Amino acid sequence: MLHFPLWKKSSILFAVIFGILYAIPSFVDKETIKKLPSWMQDEVSLGLDLQGGSHLLLEVDIQSALRDQAAFLSDDARKILRKKRIRFSNMRVEGLVVTFTIQDAKDRSLVYKELGQQGLDIAYNDTKKSFAMKYSHKAIAEKKKLLIQQSREVIERRINALGTREPNIQTQGTDRIIVQLPGVSDPEKAKEILGRAAKLTFQIVHKQYPTLKSTGGRVLPGTIAIPEVSSQIHDGRQPTTYLVRKQVLLTGESLVNAQPSFDQHNSPVVTMRFDTMGAKKFAEVTKQYTHHQLAMILDGKIISAPNLNEPILGGNVQISGNFSVEETSRLSVLLRSGSLPAPLNVIEERTVGPDLGADSIAAGQDATIYAIILVFIFMLISYSLFGLFASIALSLNLVFLISALALTGSTLTLPGIAGMALTLGMAVDANVLILERIKEELRAGTKVAQAIEAGYKRAIATIMDSNITTIIGGLALFFFGSGPVKGFGVTLCMGIAISMFTAITLTRLMIATWFKWAKPKTLPL
Repeated sequence: MLHFPLWKKSSILFAVIFGILYAIPSFVDKETIKKLPSWMQDEVSLGLDLQGGSHLLLEVDIQSALRDQAAFLSDDARKILRKKRIRFSNMRVEGLVVTFTIQDAKDRSLVYKELGQQGLDIAYNDTKKSFAMKYSHKAIAEKKKLLIQQSREVIERRINALGTREPNIQTQGTDRIIVQLPGVSDPEKAKEILGRAAKLTFQIVHKQYPTLKSTGGRVLPGTIAIPEVSSQIHDGRQPTTYLVRKQVLLTGESLVNAQPSFDQHNSPVVTMRFDTMGAKKFAEVTKQYTHHQLAMILDGKIISAPNLNEPILGGNVQISGNFSVEETSRLSVLLRSGSLPAPLNVIEERTVGPDLGADSIAAGQDATIYAIILVFIFMLISYSLFGLFASIALSLNLVFLISALALTGSTLTLPGIAGMALTLGMAVDANVLILERIKEELRAGTKVAQAIEAGYKRAIATIMDSNITTIIGGLALFFFGSGPVKGFGVTLCMGIAISMFTAITLTRLMIATWFKWAKPKTLPL
C-alpha cells in the first residue's frame, strides 16, 4: 500500500499542480487575470449575497390570464355550436363565466352533449333562459399551477438570454416568483425584459380602409384599431393607427428562433424562423393574402405592417421597422423566450450593494483562516509530523474546492462558504480516523510499515460510509433545493469528494514518500 507506481504519482502530481493553477484567478485582481493564459481565466462566480445585485419579487396576474382563458372558451363554444347548427344568441364573457342563450328549446340537450367536456361546469338558468359555462374549481387550480410554471420557464429563458450568470429564480406562494440577479446593479433592463408579455400575432390589415384615418375615425365591423409602436417612428410623424381584422392567422408560439440581423440596405432587422407547421401555415397565409398588408402585432402594438407582394415560403421572416441595433437585440430575446402566459407585476424591488457582499466575503475569509490555523495547531500537537501532512492536505482541499467551483462555473454563496467550512471539518475527521487507526496498530505491536498500511485499509471503509451518506444529503439539497440551499449542496458535495482524495490518496503519498526517504524505526505519533 505504500508503493505507488510512477503513473499514479504522476497523476496525483498533475492534479495538484492543475488544482493550484486553476485556483489562482480567484485570488488575484482583474488586471492580473487578463495576463494569464486563456484556460486560467475562469474565476469563482459569486452569488447575490456576496457580490451584490438585484432582487425582484414578481406577481403573476393569474386573474387576467384566466379571463383570457374564458375568452378562448367562448370562441371554442361559438365554433362548436355553429358547426353543429345550434342557434344561439347573446354570447358574452362575464368575469370567468361564459353565458349564452339557446333560441330553440329542443337544442338545449345538445349543448350538454357538445360542450360538456372534462373540466367544465355547465348550468342552465331557467329564469334567464340562458346557459352559464365555466371551468371547474379543480380545472382552475390546475391552470393556476400551470400558469406559474410557464411564467417561471419564460422568465428563466429571458434571464439566460441576458447573459446573467447563475440567476436564482424560484416560486413563492401560489402566484409570486422571486428573481435574483447577481452582479446586476441596475434592474431596469431586467424589469423591461421580464415585464413584457411578448405576445406576437399576425393579422391582416383591412385592404380597402387600412387606417383609422381613412374611415374618419370609425372602426369597421370585424376590425380593431391598433396603433404603431411609437418608438419605431424616427421621421417625426405621428404613429399610424391601422384597422386590423380580428382574426388571428398565426401566433408567436410557432417560432423556433429569432435573431438580430441586417437587411440588404444594412438596416437592423429581426430574422425569425418558424417550425414546420408554422412555416406551412405562414406560407398558406401569405399565399391567400398576397397584395395585402400583414400586421405583426407585439403586445397590442404593431411593430411592422409590410405588404405581401408574393407568398413567403420556407418559414424565414424578417421584421423591419426603423429599429436600432439595441432594439433588435431586445426584441429577439423576447421572441425567442416566448410570450408570458400572464402579465407580471413588480411587487418588490431591492438592490443589494457590493459592500455587503465584500463584508461577507471578508468575514468568511477570516473565519476560514482562523479555523484552519486552529486545526493546524490541533493536528500538530496531536499527531506531530503526520499532523503536518494532514494540514497540508487540508490546505490543498480548500484550493481544490475553489478550482472545482471555477471549473464548473458554480456560484459561491454565503451558505456555500458554510458548506466549505463543513467539508474542511469532514476532511480533518478522515485524517483523524486514519491516524488513530495507525496508533492502534502500533500499540498492538504491529511493525511500522504494516501499521501504516493497516491504518489506511481499516479506516477507508468508515470514511467511505460517512462521506457517501453526507454526499447523498448534499445531492438532495442540490436537486430539490434552490438558491442559497442549492449553493450549500454544491460546495458540500464537491468538498466531500475532494476531501476523500486529499485524505486518502494525497496524505498517503506524502507519508509513503517520507517513509522511503527517512526509513524510520518508529513513527512520530
